[in-house]
Amino acid sequence: MPETIGDDLLPILFRDEHLVAIHKPAGLLVHRTLLDAHERRFALQLLRRQIGCRVHAVHRLDKGTSGVLLFALSGEAGRALGAMFEQRQVGKTYVAVVRGHPPLVGEIDHPLARRFDEAERRSEAADAEPQAARTRYRRLAAIELPLRVDRYPSSRYALVELEPLTGRRHQLRRHLKHIAHPVIGDATYGKGRHNRLFQTEFGCGRLLLACTELRLAHPVTGVPLTLMAPLAADFSRLIARLGWTGAVPPQWLPGYIGNLDRETGGDGHALEQDAGPGQA
Repeated sequence: MPETIGDDLLPILFRDEHLVAIHKPAGLLVHRTLLDAHERRFALQLLRRQIGCRVHAVHRLDKGTSGVLLFALSGEAGRALGAMFEQRQVGKTYVAVVRGHPPLVGEIDHPLARRFDEAERRSEAADAEPQAARTRYRRLAAIELPLRVDRYPSSRYALVELEPLTGRRHQLRRHLKHIAHPVIGDATYGKGRHNRLFQTEFGCGRLLLACTELRLAHPVTGVPLTLMAPLAADFSRLIARLGWTGAVPPQWLPGYIGNLDRETGGDGHALEQDAGPGQA
């Protein structure tokens, strides 16, 4: 029997004999790290116990980020997927709530210094050159709230769609900070006063960043895959309160029937896609 995690299992978005994709909740690490040495729950171990076999992490989402997280079910598939991510053959779409009103569309081309885990050698960090990093964005909706933060009598926020064209650590969060539109709920790169406003006014203390879609060719069959995760319940409720639901693509909303469609593999058989219990 699968092991439960709290009241629910990790929601499975897609599964076949080579891959499994889940909807990672905000606040869950992908795997063990010294940066959060006190944590005892990790997506990799929880999923392994849930489905009863070994899984291989091929990319990561920050602890506070929710959304599509893909694993391989074999070392061979894992190596193929890892190469695809490294060679930028995987399309990614994210959504975020940010401070201010960014332009309607834009591209951030700003090199980022490499970030190292504490376990990595300090000399590597000291010698590392900034790496090329590019992010496209599109503003979906905006609002001005009659709430004072800092010296202004009102506060501006926006909903943005993000497409990272490179894969640097914390790229989206750092790029949005660079253009002075940090993600709400970001305790590292954001603004504490705005984060606290969302906690006080909306009861939302999470990082408002989610991976809604991965697009890739199946590493074994070559079949095009689009893996989608609807927004988590807390994120979706916030968007509704801000009057932005109509600006959101329907496939991002909880309960979207398209997430239950089956895709076919190279042999013509349907691949398992299970929305999973507890999906929001």
